[in-house]
Amino acid sequence: MTDLAIAANGLRKSYGDKVVLDGVDLAVPEGTVFSLLGPNGAGKTTAVKILSTLISADAGDLHVGGHDLAADPQGVRAAIGVTGQFSAVDGLITGEENMLLMADLHHLTKQEGRRVAAELLERFDLVEAAKKPASTYSGGMKRRLDIAMTLVGKPRIIFLDEPTTGLDPRSRHNMWGIIRELVSDGVTVFLTTQYLDEADELADRIAVLNDGKIAAEGTAEELKRLIPGGHVRLRFSDPAVYQAAAVALREVTRDDEALALQILCDGSQRELRAILDWLDAAEIEADELTVHTPDLDDVFFALTGGGTHIPDQRTPPVQSAQADQSKETVR
Repeated sequence: MTDLAIAANGLRKSYGDKVVLDGVDLAVPEGTVFSLLGPNGAGKTTAVKILSTLISADAGDLHVGGHDLAADPQGVRAAIGVTGQFSAVDGLITGEENMLLMADLHHLTKQEGRRVAAELLERFDLVEAAKKPASTYSGGMKRRLDIAMTLVGKPRIIFLDEPTTGLDPRSRHNMWGIIRELVSDGVTVFLTTQYLDEADELADRIAVLNDGKIAAEGTAEELKRLIPGGHVRLRFSDPAVYQAAAVALREVTRDDEALALQILCDGSQRELRAILDWLDAAEIEADELTVHTPDLDDVFFALTGGGTHIPDQRTPPVQSAQADQSKETVR
């Protein structure tokens, strides 16, 4: 427990007959990014609200920052910061005034409050805008100010509930940099997001929430390996070479129109090396070799009922009709 920033066992929450969280278990190590994914209405925000003491759970053994959520909610609140998808920034006052207001709420002295505010405004590149009303800020600037305000209390755990919703790509990438900096300082980040590439980019571990339960949990790579369909695709420009390769390799899926062959592969270094050795032994030289491995989109849709079922064993190679739709990355 001491090495976990967040530990939840048997977390349950219902609203009337609607079960939102049905025995959820979570374990978030200190100094990591943990991402909770799930479709709209899956219970992600409810989990954040419970773990940040905003609402109570119906059941569960819950610890945040080493504090029992039920017995010591004040201890939990002292250890955490919360930033939602809807900014808590007051647009009627300046960015600096927002910071100083937060410093007052944390009972900092006037001198200490000004020092902390100045440091955080500089850290989040808001010095030039500090004297302007926050209502004039862009979405990305408001989000940065919101996180800066959260950091006034020096929390060791930060809940980021869809922090980049509505931001343009540049602002999203800037926010990713901020999150990485927080973690490098030892902060634990509990991230919910609707952007799967965001979880893939940032999270040390990912849990997928569906129908109130954790459908799967692991690193991004571990989750991707749950999905069948990874393959190597060989494309040829010479029909004769293509036909010879198809005969020599045998256990492949053919795409005669594209002059392409598809070989089942999980994308691991060992399997790729075996395939390359196989090609060398058969004296086959393709004009193009591409590798497709399932991504988090595939995982998400499979786990939440919107895509391929995840089997116990790996399925046969993807058929040519599916190959046209596969996402491929040139290696």
